[in-house]
Amino acid sequence: MTDINAIMAAGRCTLDEGLAAFDALPAASIDMMIGAWSGSGIASDHPMDGLLETYGWHGKAFEDAETVHPMIFRTRSGKLVRLGPRRMFSGLVLNRFPRFARSKFMQTVLALSMFMLKTRRSRARLRLTTYRGKSTATMQYDNLPINDVFAKIDDDTALGVMDMKGHDRPFFFLLRRER
Repeated sequence: MTDINAIMAAGRCTLDEGLAAFDALPAASIDMMIGAWSGSGIASDHPMDGLLETYGWHGKAFEDAETVHPMIFRTRSGKLVRLGPRRMFSGLVLNRFPRFARSKFMQTVLALSMFMLKTRRSRARLRLTTYRGKSTATMQYDNLPINDVFAKIDDDTALGVMDMKGHDRPFFFLLRRER
């Protein structure tokens, strides 16, 4: 199932299928990524599978190459808020203890502390980097060893590959342009 349409329909893939799909897709340009995007994870037996959605992850916003909001979440009341990823990922609960991170307790803790994690500032930028031999648009977090690398599915859909230092495999996700 290396066909990206089959992966999108299933919402899951193996590591090899996800990487093969990325390799088969054209590079994403920085200009293509500008705009607001909704996101969804692709299950691939990664510890982060479904985790961001558990907390209400909505997507990302790219105002320009220097102004990127990498973590937009929906509050329980339905409002969209930009969160600072450093605070979320620096606790390491999200990626080191995913089972605990999925607990109702942690969901409640995040919901109650969202106001402390909110930010108006850009927390990432876009650059062209080379990943798996392809020069493509990459979101680089300002203060975290994480790069989200993008491949173009079509003008309004991108495959994202989160390359996080300390993980031996990437996390896959889709971005869909919001209208």
